[in-house]
Amino acid sequence: MEKNPPEKFGSIKSWRKNNTVTPRSPNVATVNGKSNNFDRQRQVWDSMDRDNVMVEESFSDQHHNVDQLSDDIDRFIDALSSVDDTSSPPEAPEAVETYLKIVESKIDKFNSGETQMKLVTMTEDDTFFIAAATRISKLTNALSQLSSSFKTTTAILDRTSMVLQKAMSVSEELFCALLENSRRFNSKEESDRCVLTESEPTGEVNLPEYSPEVVKKMNAIATGMISAGYGRECCQVFGIVRRNAFNEALKEIEFEKISIDQIQRMQWEALEGQITGWIKVVKYCSAVLFPGESRLSDAVFSGDDRSISKNLFSSIARPIVIQFLDFAEAVGLTKRSAEKLFKLLDIHETLRDLIRAISESCTDDCREELTSEISTACDRIGDAAMSIFSDLENSIRNDAAKTPVPGGAVHPLTRYVMNYLKYACEYKDTLEHIFKQIKTDNPNENEKEKESRNKINQTVDKCSSYSDQLLKITDLLDSNLVAKSKLYRDPSLRCIFLMNNGRYILQKIKGSTEIHELMGDTWRRRVSSELRQYHKNYQRETWGKVLQCLNHEGLQVNGKVVKPVLKERFKNFSVMFEEIHKTQGAWVVTDEQLQSELRVSISAVVIPAYRSFVARFQQQLDSAGQRKYIKYQPEDIEGLIEELFDGNTVSMARRRM
Repeated sequence: MEKNPPEKFGSIKSWRKNNTVTPRSPNVATVNGKSNNFDRQRQVWDSMDRDNVMVEESFSDQHHNVDQLSDDIDRFIDALSSVDDTSSPPEAPEAVETYLKIVESKIDKFNSGETQMKLVTMTEDDTFFIAAATRISKLTNALSQLSSSFKTTTAILDRTSMVLQKAMSVSEELFCALLENSRRFNSKEESDRCVLTESEPTGEVNLPEYSPEVVKKMNAIATGMISAGYGRECCQVFGIVRRNAFNEALKEIEFEKISIDQIQRMQWEALEGQITGWIKVVKYCSAVLFPGESRLSDAVFSGDDRSISKNLFSSIARPIVIQFLDFAEAVGLTKRSAEKLFKLLDIHETLRDLIRAISESCTDDCREELTSEISTACDRIGDAAMSIFSDLENSIRNDAAKTPVPGGAVHPLTRYVMNYLKYACEYKDTLEHIFKQIKTDNPNENEKEKESRNKINQTVDKCSSYSDQLLKITDLLDSNLVAKSKLYRDPSLRCIFLMNNGRYILQKIKGSTEIHELMGDTWRRRVSSELRQYHKNYQRETWGKVLQCLNHEGLQVNGKVVKPVLKERFKNFSVMFEEIHKTQGAWVVTDEQLQSELRVSISAVVIPAYRSFVARFQQQLDSAGQRKYIKYQPEDIEGLIEELFDGNTVSMARRRM
């Protein structure tokens, strides 16, 4: 015996593009996948409509035990399921017609508009109606499985099909009303919360905008409509309403769609603000809206098979994600400049989080498509970011300023590069990912993109990791600073310049955990060793000649002090020290620790030697000679050393006045 199952839920693609919800007309029944005789059904329908007034008066919940009627119908459905080719179906109990009339009376109440406000108040009538629609659907399915040769069952099937179609029309309207109106009756606190929580111990999921009771009711309607062959209509309503709700949510968080041309024409200051807003919106969708939408569709269309839920989520998420990607790729196509790097990295991180947010909720085809699109957008953003980052090397190489920084202070290039690296290292994981991806050929690239990637690879091909790239940049900076130090004629000032810049680099790296970990202790020890060598060179170049004045050699002949030579030594020491104080007092050492180390080391070398020299030889001069040639006591020298490297150009002569 050939069996004709009821209409099943079709592909979501066939209705995805619809923009309006039109409840199914009750004029045609679609049981067994085909239309029944319209005239015959219309006659039966009209007859039943005329009886509705009597039904309302004679069949009410107060005079009939609806539970008993339901039990009788359930037993009849069970009996129908046991009928085979060798047996005849049982007689339909009177409970079937009585039950159908009660349901029709409630449908008429609904259509009259008297129960519109009950749609969202969880009334007993609504609960009864959902259960009744499900029961009639089961009865219709059971009858449709029997052979059409059973005339008694054919008549009942026509009757139940007609009531079922009416019930499904009401179910569709009820489902739409619950989706649209239930959100409005929640408290503002509930609406603003926008947090997905799972209550204990029942495990009920509280979804944004809908209470658990409403979700449970929508699930019952959806289950009934799908089992009755009205899954397409149910899903169409859900998709359109939720798509509109999602767009409203985007408007509430001030998401604005901007064309590629607009982005291309924007000044960076304006575009930077747009990027910040875009990141906020995408992160909110990834963390709240997409998970909430996924859970809602799962809860309403629950079951072992998640294909319906995934189809619905995909139809909502896909156009939104594509819109996000259009913005990201448009930003990646703008003119590249150094200040854009960190916003590009923010975009890259946001897109990668987006993949995780949607990957498990979409259909396989949609997930594959969106993952591919997002990955492509990430690659393009990564190319732009790496190109900008690579330009940093070129800017270091090409910075050949011919004017030295006054006072040997930290060079602007040093500050720029180190601050740039410091902030870049806050994105070290992202840059490491981009760095690895940039070397991988992408078969989907066009010729221009391949050319860009090849240029970047030529810059980074000798580096196996992002940390190697950092080392390369700092080495370039070091070489550039050594070259710039030669702009100073004074060898001592060259050393001060290199110490200032080297200490600045070292302190910046010590102050950043991320960059310090990447550079490593070996690099730090090497730089520290270089700084110590610059310090020694400075001591030798500046104070070596001064200490020669305090040398005892040549002062005595045959055991007697040669006073002219002694006077010349004292005089030369004073003149040289005054010149050093005048010159190096104007030099700049902004790092307090380095400044202190320099002063302490100078004092440690000069003060003991000068104190010893004065103590031993000042008695060889008379009072007038002492006043003339010994201008400074050791305490004076020590105080003057404390004035070095503070940018003070006041001469010692003015200081003594």
